[in-house]
Amino acid sequence: MNAPSILWFRNDLRLADNPALMAVADRPVLPIFVLDDAAAGEWQHGGAQRWWLHHALASLAADLATRGVALHLVSGDAATIIPSLAEKIGAAEVHVAQRFEPWGRRQDEAIAASLQASGRRFVRHRGSLLHDPHAVRTAQGKPFQVYSPFARAVFAAGDPAPPLAAPAQLHPVAAAPPDQMLDLLPRRDWAQDWARAFGDNWQPGEAGAQARLAAFGAQALAAYAGLRNIPAEPGGTSGLSPHLRFGEISPRQVWHAARAAGAAGPHTFLKEILWREFSYHLLFHRPEMPEAPLAQKFADFPWQPEPRYLSAWQRGMTGYPIVDAGMRQLWATGWMHNRVRMIVASLLVKHLLQPWQDGQAWFWDTLVDGDLASNSASWQWVAGSGADAAPYFRVFNPMLQGAKFDPDGAYVKRWVPELAALPASLVHTPWEAPRGQAGDYPAPIIDHAEGRARALAAFAAISGEAA
Repeated sequence: MNAPSILWFRNDLRLADNPALMAVADRPVLPIFVLDDAAAGEWQHGGAQRWWLHHALASLAADLATRGVALHLVSGDAATIIPSLAEKIGAAEVHVAQRFEPWGRRQDEAIAASLQASGRRFVRHRGSLLHDPHAVRTAQGKPFQVYSPFARAVFAAGDPAPPLAAPAQLHPVAAAPPDQMLDLLPRRDWAQDWARAFGDNWQPGEAGAQARLAAFGAQALAAYAGLRNIPAEPGGTSGLSPHLRFGEISPRQVWHAARAAGAAGPHTFLKEILWREFSYHLLFHRPEMPEAPLAQKFADFPWQPEPRYLSAWQRGMTGYPIVDAGMRQLWATGWMHNRVRMIVASLLVKHLLQPWQDGQAWFWDTLVDGDLASNSASWQWVAGSGADAAPYFRVFNPMLQGAKFDPDGAYVKRWVPELAALPASLVHTPWEAPRGQAGDYPAPIIDHAEGRARALAAFAAISGEAA
């Protein structure tokens, strides 16, 4: 049998359609996960992600055990741990799924060099994307800056190869080192029960991902284009985003399942999968995206940081029902409907003039699907500072957005129970209700017209235009 190998799990916590896993299926293998908070720095897993990861790793370990191998869990400096383990077990190769976070790319280069110096190989596989970010180019050979031509190029390239089946059996190394206990569950001294309801909404792990995919079948796909913007509709979205984030399902599996379902719905759905691809394309070519605006003029944007505004937004107490419903859904479930994400982000960065980085940081900590590429690209899109961004002067009207996408107020009434007794005609404008009918729900933190005017004036300040 071949020399042992290390399989380093990172953003590919699954057995099926895992190229790195298939590459070591014929040899003794040490599967490992390394929690390296120091290397990740400010982009170490947020609280909600840590809850998910805790359960996802337990699921992965159980799945690997059925194939005859144990998952080795360790925390510390991966740049030291991986080469040391390779030497200890005599591994000739370390196999991993590619990662594209700037800190991860730097660490991978350092580990590759260290392994090469000792005669070992560091083998990277495409495990989390349909295409390598550097491989999709414009006709001029440049990276894409706009989503639509990017998506057309990917569609024109044809469907990806079919997904790989999971191996039936794996071969353990002769003497695996002992595991360490990983302290993964989030702690909040001021809200110790924060994640208590997450388990009512999610099943982390590969089995949970496959169950979600199966539930989101042909009927849901056929209705997707019409329902995906309705936050009260439970079947309007797939719920696959956290599973994709942790690689419990591959985009290739999702793509082919959608194609197999037929009907007209898959194209709209697959375009959303490609937004994720586009976000990684941007992150790869613009690694500064999580910290700095991609549009240079926004470096001088006159943000007005105000802790009171940020806190009210985080707690779902802005006085705008559709915004507060979204923020409370996020806190309770670790997830928020995509349409509502755009609305709440617009209010924060435009009406309230809070830096988009503050919103991004809150989402990073509270989203179970917190993904560096998608999170930063989406916040910059709303802020107007990103590639292919929404124009800054496009300011979402939260009342009109609520009336359009939650016309009977079902979503608002679920997450903002203070407003449950209001008729649909008033649920998005509770300040117009007779005194007392909206309970102690707050008045808007800022008047919509005033907030919009502030946003336009701030944009004019960096554009040299009249507000």
